[in-house]
Amino acid sequence: MAAKPRFRNDAVAASDATPTPVPEAAPAERRHPVDGTLPPLKLFTSGLQHVAAMYAGVVAPPMIVGPAVGLDAKETAFLMGASLFTAGLATLLQTLGVWRIGARLPFVNGVSFAGVTPMVAIGKDRGHDGIAVIFGAIVVAGLLGFLLAPYFCKLVRFFPPVVTGTVITLIGVSLLPVAFNWSQGGNAEATDYGSTTNITMAAVTMVIVLALRRLLRGFLQQIAILLGLVVGTLIAIPVGITDFGALGDAGLFGFPTPFHFGAPRFEIAAIVSMCIVMLVCMTESTADMLALGRIVDRPADERTIEGGLRADTLGSAISPLFNGFMCSAFAQNIGLVAMTKVRSRFVVAAGGGILILLGLMPVAASVIALVPLPVLGGAGIVLFGSVAASGIQTLATAAMEKGENALIVAAALGIGLIPIAAPDFYHAFPKDLLVVLDSGISTGCVVAIVLNLAFNHLGRGPERELPDGDGANAPERSRSAAAPATAH
Repeated sequence: MAAKPRFRNDAVAASDATPTPVPEAAPAERRHPVDGTLPPLKLFTSGLQHVAAMYAGVVAPPMIVGPAVGLDAKETAFLMGASLFTAGLATLLQTLGVWRIGARLPFVNGVSFAGVTPMVAIGKDRGHDGIAVIFGAIVVAGLLGFLLAPYFCKLVRFFPPVVTGTVITLIGVSLLPVAFNWSQGGNAEATDYGSTTNITMAAVTMVIVLALRRLLRGFLQQIAILLGLVVGTLIAIPVGITDFGALGDAGLFGFPTPFHFGAPRFEIAAIVSMCIVMLVCMTESTADMLALGRIVDRPADERTIEGGLRADTLGSAISPLFNGFMCSAFAQNIGLVAMTKVRSRFVVAAGGGILILLGLMPVAASVIALVPLPVLGGAGIVLFGSVAASGIQTLATAAMEKGENALIVAAALGIGLIPIAAPDFYHAFPKDLLVVLDSGISTGCVVAIVLNLAFNHLGRGPERELPDGDGANAPERSRSAAAPATAH
């Protein structure tokens, strides 16, 4: 059909019920990169890269909790598959969204490590009964968090750049010890833990990743982490640190049968403990969403955070149905987004789909598990360091020379680093408090918020309110300071 002219003087124009609209930019040109898609192959490989970056973090909690409660190796492996499956469900819920559930950002969800200590305390040596009590407590905590999400999200007003920059920096720094542990071998009881072989492999992998990022261009540069992991794993085979045992023992198909360990059981003490963990996870997820929003140049507002928290908590409430644990944000993948500049949420959704397949196909999960921890640690140093760098960029917009902002950052970082620099610092405190105190992200976040209120808000009239991002309402110019806007 021939195009109609934009202006018509005939009588028909006045009565035309469906005039041809003025030509506008194509929707794809207005689409934010977060909502953009990639060709199928690029979508899969980029999603696989996210899975490779977070796989160890997903399977580590069940590897610890399973033996602690008295499960055998086969049942522990079942828990690991279930955790991969539920992490995939939670990630799809977070990235694609349903109704007002989901942040609709490239936000990866997986098993929260914050709950490991209380879960071990709840179920220690109780076998299936212990797992059933843990699952019952997680269900209640997840439902409570879901109800609190509309109110909890309003905390975003207390996260100006001086707070978000501090928290983002703490997220990256708090993750670095994980990479260091992987680089040494991951198991402190092993005879080769910290050996020159392990650390050399980590260093080689890190150099490979950096070299690929420097030498490659386009899409290959974006998947430099994945390529680095593949090359590092291939080098590790003749070195002798690649374990093929799990590949031979894994079955082809498997499904996390609902309530495999029995129906959830509800005990008050366990419920209270896991509710505290849920509040900690919600605090960390809020900080993670703010960090990711800045990195992808789509600042997270109250509605985004509310949707993200609902996905976190609903995913946690549903997870025990399939024998999974509490789900929360995976900060290491934020570093991957910052490094690769691939901002599409559908890439992470593809990663969620891969996680589901890994949970249903143990043999496929075992292939991913072939990546030695030292190799993963070398790549992790770059990833987690990228998160800390993004936090430093955000702090650069926080007007550190004004008021007491430098003091706020100093105190919050100092207290937030205590669990990292001195892990036994709080050893004399009640165990219930350690759920919060052992999380440097949570303690640093609370300190930054309280000090920002004390120094920049309380006792200040409107005429003395600090400008340039120091108050609760930061100016528009600092929205995307954490990372420059980049295309795919």
